[in-house]
Amino acid sequence: MKLRKVLAVTLVAAMTMSMAACGGSNNTAGNGGTTDNNSAAADNSTDASNDVAATESGDASTSADGSLSYADIKLGEDYTDLTATISLFNHRTDLESDDYNGTTWKEYLAAFNEMYPNITVELTTDTNYADDALMHLQSGDYETVMMIPAVDKADLSNYFISYGDLDTMKTQINYATTWEYGGQVYGVPSTATTQGIVYNKKVFEEAGVTELPKTPEEFIDALQKIKDNTDAIPLYTNYAAGWTMGAWDAYIGNNATGDNTYMNQKLVHTKDPFQNYGDDTHAYAVYKILYDAVADGLIEDDFATTDWEGCKGMINNGEIGCMVLGSWAYPQMEAAGENGADIGYMPFPITVNGEQYASAGADYSYGINANATDDEKAAAMVFVKWMTEKSGFSYNEDGLPVAAGSTDTKLSFDGVTFLEDEPALEGEEDFLNEMNAESELNINAGGDSKIQAIIEHASNGDKTFDEIMDEWNTAWSDAQESNGIEVTE
Repeated sequence: MKLRKVLAVTLVAAMTMSMAACGGSNNTAGNGGTTDNNSAAADNSTDASNDVAATESGDASTSADGSLSYADIKLGEDYTDLTATISLFNHRTDLESDDYNGTTWKEYLAAFNEMYPNITVELTTDTNYADDALMHLQSGDYETVMMIPAVDKADLSNYFISYGDLDTMKTQINYATTWEYGGQVYGVPSTATTQGIVYNKKVFEEAGVTELPKTPEEFIDALQKIKDNTDAIPLYTNYAAGWTMGAWDAYIGNNATGDNTYMNQKLVHTKDPFQNYGDDTHAYAVYKILYDAVADGLIEDDFATTDWEGCKGMINNGEIGCMVLGSWAYPQMEAAGENGADIGYMPFPITVNGEQYASAGADYSYGINANATDDEKAAAMVFVKWMTEKSGFSYNEDGLPVAAGSTDTKLSFDGVTFLEDEPALEGEEDFLNEMNAESELNINAGGDSKIQAIIEHASNGDKTFDEIMDEWNTAWSDAQESNGIEVTE
């Protein structure tokens, strides 16, 4: 089966390549970490190909056609007699450590077993999850529950069961369209994030930055002040990690345009989307911030030797001024040392017609193996619903709420409007996938190398920023022509 790396969120968040964060709360799932407002997404599966025979305790959890219905599952009442062992594969290696300054996997699973003692969850985590998860899918032998990696939406039903139709899911969870295809929803977000910049408040204060920057010019000026007045690295690129570079793509939609139809509906039709719009907006302004920071010497001395794990402690103790990463990174930096109070999260420095915007979208989402046994599917749905509804995971990890109607979050941007990307237009669901494949730009789809190239050319001085953007525009135009996509000015 063909697997093509594509981003199915806006944010995020979704990003499919994102690494979820460590929560700032010390609450644990076993000692009251769950909050009443963290009501879960109640999801249902109506995919007839994934019918699950109801168990004696699960009759209330089956739909009219006999298929497993997540929306109807009553936690603590349904499937309480079910005995099953399921496997969970995910990217949160930090939650496996007893030293983690937050709720650990051990604590979450112990709390789950208080309600469902006969369902055993076997855990595997992976630091190279984005790539290895795709390999697991390709092998055909993959875990019962996994965070959905960057697969084509058209392939979702080959790997995962549906939680239910989109209309139903919208009443249950936020970001229901993230992994929706053909009217069915195949993923429930583990948490939700926004897009901004994690920074050290003390470093900014010592540098003399009294107000958070709202434009690219103000941001570069702030970085220069950090370089001139402190010993901190102004902007840490995380070049060597690779996947961290793709984070820059997440800002070219809502953050840079204020238009939640741009990313999934307009971008593929736009002529020269990387052009200079002349008002410090759109993709040009986003990527130019990185180019200018590198060209002005406002990053680490040797970008090729950056250290992802090491940077967490470095920003916590004031050795780094800021990093461009989704809000999932915020609690990880807080938990990386004794100076968590110094860590802040600011909006991305672009202003559109006097207003600032931020994308809000799903982080990695739970998918349930379409090839699992009936009992395993039922146990998996119970577990996913418990994680969403009862565990407090999203709140603990400083995420935005996943449950529809919930407002429970520790994260807020004063004066910033959150926007969730609208889905692609009917019949155009695969256009961005096709454009990414043809242009090889892989926007929001693991396009790390093109962002790394910006750093390389800015450092070497062998290409101007406009030359890079001209090349991208040409590649985009050629892809539009090859795919027969209508172009608007």
